[in-house]
Amino acid sequence: MRLILLGPPGAGKGTQAKLFAGRFGAPQISTGDILRQAVADGTDLGRKARSFMDQGALVPDEVVIGIIEERLRKPDCARGYILDGFPRTLRQAEALSQTLRAIQAPLDRVVSVEVPEDDLVRRLSGRRVCRGCGQMYHVEANPSRQAGVCDKCGDSLYQRDDDTEETIRHRLRVYREQTEPLIAYYDQKGLLARIEGCGSIEEISQRIARALGRDESRP
Repeated sequence: MRLILLGPPGAGKGTQAKLFAGRFGAPQISTGDILRQAVADGTDLGRKARSFMDQGALVPDEVVIGIIEERLRKPDCARGYILDGFPRTLRQAEALSQTLRAIQAPLDRVVSVEVPEDDLVRRLSGRRVCRGCGQMYHVEANPSRQAGVCDKCGDSLYQRDDDTEETIRHRLRVYREQTEPLIAYYDQKGLLARIEGCGSIEEISQRIARALGRDESRP
């Protein structure tokens, strides 16, 4: 299975990508992860990426695409891949299509995980992190036993700057402007499936499985 998971911040696509990677025996490919790995490995493209990252600048599309192509050519992608959080723009999507044709690994499906904006804000703004050990909590879904105190180490919990409502709504606006056009792009190619991203992790997994034409219990 060669798959892209699209969705706004907080939609849970990373969680689903991990689950389906295990079920398909195909790697989950996250842009951030492979950029960091390329930098750590000291590849030519990794060194180019680092020069931008060290300046706090965005890594150019051509470098990102090159690193993704290197990753997709590795043997563990022979059985498929799950792209998580990439592409983000139409330009990236068009470049990715050219790359996939070149390596003869075309997409099977693109799944858009869709969640109402207010639900996304509630999910993300409710996150809390332990200052000591980094344990994650959520004020509604997974609260600590004592408010503001980590169950694991007893240190205090805090809200990250990028989890404030103002920042979240800005990130969602950027998503709508840059990434939502990909929905129409892949729909025109006959690759898109939209699924509701509200509910339990298992319920969402079952919806994705149905969209992929797989048995619900064994995607």
